[in-house]
Amino acid sequence: MSDQEKEPMFSAKNFKFFTAPLADNNPITVQVLGICSALAVTVKLKPAIVMALSVTIVVAVSNVVIAAMRKYIPDRIRIIVQLVVAATMVILVDQFLKAFVFDVSKQLSVFVGLIITNCILMGRLEAFAMANKPWPSFIDGLGNGAGYGLILVIVAFIRELLGSGTIYGYPVIEKLGVYKAGYENNGLIILPPMALILVGLIIWVHRSRNNSLIEK
Repeated sequence: MSDQEKEPMFSAKNFKFFTAPLADNNPITVQVLGICSALAVTVKLKPAIVMALSVTIVVAVSNVVIAAMRKYIPDRIRIIVQLVVAATMVILVDQFLKAFVFDVSKQLSVFVGLIITNCILMGRLEAFAMANKPWPSFIDGLGNGAGYGLILVIVAFIRELLGSGTIYGYPVIEKLGVYKAGYENNGLIILPPMALILVGLIIWVHRSRNNSLIEK
């Protein structure tokens, strides 16, 4: 039995597969992937959270399936197989959202279906799942989904708070009495260009505070 087979499920190596995408190798701030959906679904916190969970589930489960099949997939059709697996998972998630959170599904519109074109998904399938076993691939999928979701939640939190005066639909600004002091909701921040600016600022702050990323 090889050393990899004897490796504990919750080893430091596997733990790093989960934690690295949260900071040092974040798919948005470091790899600059998944930007389109980060701009499109972050006007409100609720759709951003649902989108983050959807991507996480699709990436994690697809990773497991591809990792389990990797030795049986002919190299010349590996991309096609990856697309079929990813598309199946996206369809299942999309149908689940339509069945149980239809209002959010309508807000997300086509962006759930476009998860299949998300570079994070295809990148992890090709770069990680094709070379690793199912459990590490599952952890890697969870980590990358969580790293992606973290940025979405931060951007959505700022945009909903300053643009609509609410957090997850709760009227925070009104309850704090800020409107009485003359504050008005910032309509600019709910427009797509402001989402791009916020993501850019997060990337700048992240890289400026992490010396290992300065040269990248």
